[in-house]
Amino acid sequence: MITFVPMGYKNLAACVADLEKHGHLIRIKEEVDPYLEMAAIHLRVYENQGPALLFENVKGSKFKAVSNLFGTLERSKFMFRDSLAKVEELVGLRSDPIKALKNPFKYAGAGLTALSALPLKQSLFKSTFEKTTISSLPQIVNWPMDGGPFITMPQVFTEDIDRPGVMNGNLGMYRIQLAGNEYLTDQEIGLHYQIHRGIGVHQTKANDKGQPLKVSIFVGGPPSHPLAAVMPLPEGLSELTFAGALGNRRFRYFYDEEGFTISADADFVITGIVYPQDNKPEGPFGDHLGYYSLTHPFPLMKVHNVYHKKDAIWSFTVVGRPPQEDTSFGALIHEITGAAIPQEISGLKEVNAVDAAGVHPLLFAIGSERYTPYLKERKPQEILTIANHILGKNQLSLAKYLFIAAREDNEELSTNNISAFFTHILERIDLRNDLHFYTNTTIDTLDYSGDGLNTGSKVVFAAAGEKRRELMDVLPDGFHLSAEFTDQQMAIPGVVVIQANAYLDTIKAKQEIETLKDQLKGLSLTTLPLIVVCDDASFTAANINNLVWVTFTRSNPAADINGVADFTVDKHWGCNGPLIIDARKKPHHAPELIKDADVEERINRFWEKGGALFGI
Repeated sequence: MITFVPMGYKNLAACVADLEKHGHLIRIKEEVDPYLEMAAIHLRVYENQGPALLFENVKGSKFKAVSNLFGTLERSKFMFRDSLAKVEELVGLRSDPIKALKNPFKYAGAGLTALSALPLKQSLFKSTFEKTTISSLPQIVNWPMDGGPFITMPQVFTEDIDRPGVMNGNLGMYRIQLAGNEYLTDQEIGLHYQIHRGIGVHQTKANDKGQPLKVSIFVGGPPSHPLAAVMPLPEGLSELTFAGALGNRRFRYFYDEEGFTISADADFVITGIVYPQDNKPEGPFGDHLGYYSLTHPFPLMKVHNVYHKKDAIWSFTVVGRPPQEDTSFGALIHEITGAAIPQEISGLKEVNAVDAAGVHPLLFAIGSERYTPYLKERKPQEILTIANHILGKNQLSLAKYLFIAAREDNEELSTNNISAFFTHILERIDLRNDLHFYTNTTIDTLDYSGDGLNTGSKVVFAAAGEKRRELMDVLPDGFHLSAEFTDQQMAIPGVVVIQANAYLDTIKAKQEIETLKDQLKGLSLTTLPLIVVCDDASFTAANINNLVWVTFTRSNPAADINGVADFTVDKHWGCNGPLIIDARKKPHHAPELIKDADVEERINRFWEKGGALFGI
């Protein structure tokens, strides 16, 4: 009898070889500059849904580098083709363990999967590592205004100071600045993490005890390791165990002479200490909302050692306005955990962090509306309690805008169809009653639409019941505005975008919005529920992705939502006419990401005849 042994990559090199063998990877042998060139090549290849890239000759470094491993969902699923189904089952059982009790024989394999994936302490790998320095690593700078080179595909590991051991550790993906700003070369690096992150809990505990926090940063290794670092896993499921299950290979680790945790299969490991209240300016960094995150004080890591394997491969990605490689990452995560969150929130059918809007600014959700079934007219009730659950759930709590619909109104509705979902909401929402604000609260660290770091507001748009209106799809005759509003265009049915003067200051902007409201009062706009004020109407209305990106990354709900014939009753705000969102760029916003034209011209050589990417 032949026993089937599932495939599992031992390291990143094995993954690279497998991808190349099956036509999923291209080698670039020419010298490439890590300052902007590597990122520009990656972005162009990703935009064309191209292969993974192995850069064999990185200027200034002896190490190879790979990117775009997760560039398509097809390639991601190919890398985990032998384990994806059983891991989905494992995650589902953590969310709904009663299934295993009802059918123990069917799900017996999931328990074995978890047991066989437990981390394995193994010291024999110590001799496979050599030492180097931070400045010897590929110094990759992705965007022109970046503060220096960054690690963009790290796995950052910390242990709980009160409960030491890897099973109580946290493996997360937080960007690392390798040089620039005030960092001492080869001695200090910057550690950036957002709120609601596991490492923050560990650092807080260490700070409270006045003790330093040991940090290990892994780069490379089997592709299951970086994926585990970004997975929103159910409570009690360790990232290291998940990495073992997904990779069909237990997470191997040991401790070095200084007591730092070392991933035995990683290509690189950087160890260091974060001392209480020790920080330095970190950033800017071109981020996944499509703007730079600016310079702020973040934890400072004192470097102890930089380890690497003999033929180590540096793994990196490039983030920017979606879609990017992390979009494909997100699609794979949804494949694995899609059913998990609805199991954790009663009545929730599905939720989608809209990638085109930068993920955290905009959520779509569908929930059940089963309260008071004896009422003839359904209205948002249960979905409001579901909305509160969503906005209190891990990374979902960073959202600014949550649009939630009742599944009973359309069982076929999907949160993945942006246009259809918007249409459903806008046809049904009662703008007098169905907007619910959360003011002076936390938002995403990377979102500068509020008035401070991590600070802004949220709003829930809840819609349930029969259609209230047919949506306008052409501008009506007589829709003429004064000179400060220079262009008006239909974006999608029910949404008009209006180009206005540049936003100079809050007082002037409020006056302009009041002028717009006054001009709209005399028009019959019952079929127009939403107006977006912007800097460029043609760009904003060009497609649905532009519409949601501009509208939801450039507005702070409490400050930038207005309405025609608006009112406040018992602290509740509503309006009798169209809703207005001021989505112009504000003086306090971060600059958007713009490619360097000279670099774009320079990398054309790789697509010319004889170049590594000719014909790709």
